[in-house]
Amino acid sequence: MRPFLTAAWRNLLMINFEADPAVLKAYVPAHTELDTWNNTSYVSLVGFLFQDTRVKGISLPGHRTFEEVNLRFYVRYKQDGSWKRGVVFVKELVPKPLITFVANTIYKEKYATHVMEHSWENPDANTLKVAYKWKVHNEWNHLTATALQATQPIIGGSEEEFITEHYWGYTRVNDLITGEYQVTHPQWHTHPVTSFDYHCSTRALYGADFENMLQQTPRSALLAAGSEIAVMPGKKITHSTL
Repeated sequence: MRPFLTAAWRNLLMINFEADPAVLKAYVPAHTELDTWNNTSYVSLVGFLFQDTRVKGISLPGHRTFEEVNLRFYVRYKQDGSWKRGVVFVKELVPKPLITFVANTIYKEKYATHVMEHSWENPDANTLKVAYKWKVHNEWNHLTATALQATQPIIGGSEEEFITEHYWGYTRVNDLITGEYQVTHPQWHTHPVTSFDYHCSTRALYGADFENMLQQTPRSALLAAGSEIAVMPGKKITHSTL
């Protein structure tokens, strides 16, 4: 099957919070259920860079490289007796209106367009500094981290593996139908994070439901080096296949 979209995702900064299952329940698509690690539900603020973006093999001028920041949580779907682990996006922010239009129309995602910028710096040979910034009502929001330049593999069974190893996207179409699409990429390596910071206009972006979750102390932050990725064409799920 030919991918709908190909790109490289680079320097994925993920700040992870314990989620309130009671709040997320209203956002869980039909036929899926919350996925947990050590009996804990998570919600993550994620910033990264798209590079060499192509839709059905076609590169659109001015739309090859751009930032994205999203708020996501984790679900699973049982098909033919096996679990598929996936993510649900509460909202995805990009700086290009055309990307917002295509994603919302084709994948029924919840994209929004904001002024955005990023920076990657190497203050010395051993250090990497990453920042993603986006503007909400003339106020700059940010995700930032300082990490080691050297990368390391993800340990099996770890929190890092749980956060990064979800290869399916699920979207709510209505109370009975869910959209599903696959994202393929190799397992990522990570830069060990030594410090991080964030500021997010949570109520304006995501509503009051998420304020308590994103105001608490994060459980962790990780910086994945990223890789080339492919987003496959989506399909509709109308029932569980146990």
